[in-house]
Amino acid sequence: MRNSSGFSLIELLLVTLIIGILATIAIPRLTAARDRAFVATMQADLRNLATQQEIHYADELTYSNDFDDLAFSSSDRVTVTVTEASGTGWSATAAHEAFEDDDGCSVYYGDATATTLGSPGGPGEIACTR
Repeated sequence: MRNSSGFSLIELLLVTLIIGILATIAIPRLTAARDRAFVATMQADLRNLATQQEIHYADELTYSNDFDDLAFSSSDRVTVTVTEASGTGWSATAAHEAFEDDDGCSVYYGDATATTLGSPGGPGEIACTR
């Protein structure tokens, strides 16, 4: 009678195959969840910017493209750019460094020109390309 301890080659290959199948299913889902989190961060930054713009407008009767005036700073790895600011409206874009240059979110208020990034449907609507 032979005393065998350990796993056979077939058992090890079967476990490796199962782990590979599970990884194939899990990795795309994790990547999609990460991308959704990045988009949510960009949207939150644009909402925070909108709040700061309205506070600035209440004090100065104009919108600003200077983040020091607005007391605004974006999240880590997110770049927010005010593309237009006047007494009658403003527009901005947000981009995450994990995305390509043409991916991101945008918003506009008042009579500012809507950016083509995400193409917002109307004033105050945040639109994203992802």
